[in-house]
Amino acid sequence: MRYAVLLRGVNVGGRNKIAMADLRRILTELGYADVRTHLQSGNAVVSSELPPDRLAAEIGAALKKQTGLACAVLVRTGAELTAVLDRHPLGQEPDNGSRYFVAFLSEVPDPAAAAKVDGLESGPDRAWVQGQEAFLWCPNGAADTKLTNTSLEKRLGVTATARNWNTVRKLAELTADQPG
Repeated sequence: MRYAVLLRGVNVGGRNKIAMADLRRILTELGYADVRTHLQSGNAVVSSELPPDRLAAEIGAALKKQTGLACAVLVRTGAELTAVLDRHPLGQEPDNGSRYFVAFLSEVPDPAAAAKVDGLESGPDRAWVQGQEAFLWCPNGAADTKLTNTSLEKRLGVTATARNWNTVRKLAELTADQPG
């Protein structure tokens, strides 16, 4: 199975630093195959027979032990990423993929909490919650939005890590590639 591994809050603002070469080494040492990273923000793709929750726990423990980095690790299959691309609430490709985000959630939030965020507007920014993802349209960019990972986590009661649309597309492409 091909998985996208998403580390929360890595290499952002000079905090929680890890070189992607070190991440690839750690993932390879754990026995995962076809290890690749994408960009410098804690995105990796691996092949493994482990279930996603065990994969996330194993990677989180190895990162902590080998680098001291304590961060949330979320995992999605290629099929899950493709489903995200197919069901997003804009209904069409965003005008600017760097301003449209998918916040991957650690679990499906409580329906009452999700209902309070779904359709939320904050200035020009909008949020929608669908299952284990929140979609965020931030036409002025992420730097000034109030719809941050921390804000979503407080409102939804789950861990969140966001990637822009361009990155989600690339991760879906990388997880669809089957080795061999």
